[in-house]
This record gives sequence, structure tokens and C-alpha cells, in this order.
Amino acid sequence: MIKDTEFFSVYSLCDGVYAVIAKPGRGAWSNAGIVDMGDELLIYDSLATPSAGYELRRVAEEITGKKVKLLINSHYHGDHVFGNQAFADTTIISTSLTREWCEDKNKIVDVKKEIEETEEYLKKLKGQIEITSNKVMKASLTNQYNEMSAILRDVPTMRLVLPTVLFEDKLVIQGADRTVELHCLGGGHTPSDTFLYLPQEKIGFMGDLVTVDLHVPIDDPEAFSSILKEVKQLGMEAVVPGHGDPGGNELVSTMQKYVDFLIRKSKEAVTNHVSLEDFVSNLEVPDEYAEWKGVSGMKGNLSKVYGYYNGKSG
Repeated sequence: MIKDTEFFSVYSLCDGVYAVIAKPGRGAWSNAGIVDMGDELLIYDSLATPSAGYELRRVAEEITGKKVKLLINSHYHGDHVFGNQAFADTTIISTSLTREWCEDKNKIVDVKKEIEETEEYLKKLKGQIEITSNKVMKASLTNQYNEMSAILRDVPTMRLVLPTVLFEDKLVIQGADRTVELHCLGGGHTPSDTFLYLPQEKIGFMGDLVTVDLHVPIDDPEAFSSILKEVKQLGMEAVVPGHGDPGGNELVSTMQKYVDFLIRKSKEAVTNHVSLEDFVSNLEVPDEYAEWKGVSGMKGNLSKVYGYYNGKSG
């Protein structure tokens, strides 16, 4: 670790490439990346609050001695883009679909109403925490409560800053010292998911296409599995997940195995005309996923994937 802040810790992956790992419940919520291109600085994802975003920029410029010129948004979810305003004077890049969903889903029209709705959501979360006996679910709900509380503190000063440079499938950025590739192979976690790949260093910043010990929500299970298969073929030596600690290509394999498990079990249930309620209630969660966190747990993803295939069979 080369830097420790209130929101995150920074680790060097190689000369000029850094993983920014969120501290749970502090307002960063997701991980980010810092890439020194040689003559300019690139940031991958801006964290969950403006406060964390400004700290990310300050630290990035401090440890490299260079100015941030580029910001990549991996997908539209707030925990990855609510820090965008800290980079309003830079070039912000995403797919056109991510920009569209950012604008549609993240715009705050009425600050007072947003504060009231968030306070009500936090009240409900607190009630759930109090009555939940399962330790994994209690920890998941508590982290959600802490992260959303941090967002609530920043809502009065939060403003939506959208990407201005758009791409579709692949964008290559050539810096003075290194090349960065942006890839969007479709959408698995959201309708459009972008990962960053450094071909010379074989390092990947994956957004929420790869997470660690987390039941990350699934948008399209088949696309998710297909994307992970392609990513695995790159043979990355260092993988930075959207949530959790960095690792190697095994993180991609673990994520693919998880998604494929959900697909296999859901297809079986649909084929055998098992109702969603019976399917979700009776499925035995494998030990390897028993400690995974997430406010909706595995049941949330089982319901989503079951619905995907049940809709196809209709």
C-alpha cells in the first residue's frame, strides 16, 4: 500500500498503475484505477460520492505529479459515477448507452425530495438490520446503510456530470508511455459494461463484471457468462474488481463459475416447471457462496435469472 485515506487505500500494481480499493462504509463504495499514460493521467471510475471523487483526484495527482485528463465510467451505477463532478474539467468517456442510462437514472430533479426518499430508505434498512439474524445478511445491510448514509451527506452538493466522449465496442487510447484499451462486450451486470485493459502489463480494471464474494446484480446472465469467457482468454495477470481485493485471472474464473451456476440451476427449474417461490426457497446454496454478501443475496440473482429463462420459454 502506498497511500491510505478516509475513503480508500491505494496499491501499486506496476510502475504508474494503481488500484484504488474502497474502504467499506466510508463513501467510496466501489474500486477505481489510476493509470499514468506518460503525459497525462487517466482515472477509471469516480467512486460513489463527490467527496470521495475529489479525494481520488487529489491523491492521483499527488502520487504521480501529473494532472488528470481522462476519466472512464465503467457503467451507470451511482457507486461508480457519483464522483464525476470532481472531474468535470476532464474528458469523461463511456459507451453511449452508459451515458444514456446515467442521465436517465442518476439525475436529481428535486434535492429535497431526494433527501427525504433516501432518509426513508435508510429508516427501512435500519429496521431490517434490527430484525435480521443471519450474520452475512446483517453485514450486507449494515454496509448498505453506511454507504447510503455517506451518499446522503453529499446529496445537497451533488450534481450530475455526464460523459462527453462516447464509444461503442472498443476504444484504444495511446499515451506517451503506455496503451489503454477500453472494451465493451455488451452488458452483463448492466445493459453496458466497460472494462479497461492494459495489454503490455496484462492488467484489467473490470468494474462490476468481476467482484469478490459479492452477489452482484445481474442484468443479462447469458451475456455476462459470454463476456467473462472472452475476458478469461486475455490471461490477465492482475485483475482489479469493482468491489473487493485485487487478484489474478482466477477472479474472472470464479465469477464465471458463479454466473454459470445460476444459469444452470435456473434453466433446470424452468424446464421442470418448478415455481419461482419453490425454486428460490429450496435451492441449497453451495458452501463456496455461503459467505458472499449483497442485500438481495443469491435469492435476488436466482429470481432474476429464473425470470430471464422463464420469459424465454413462454
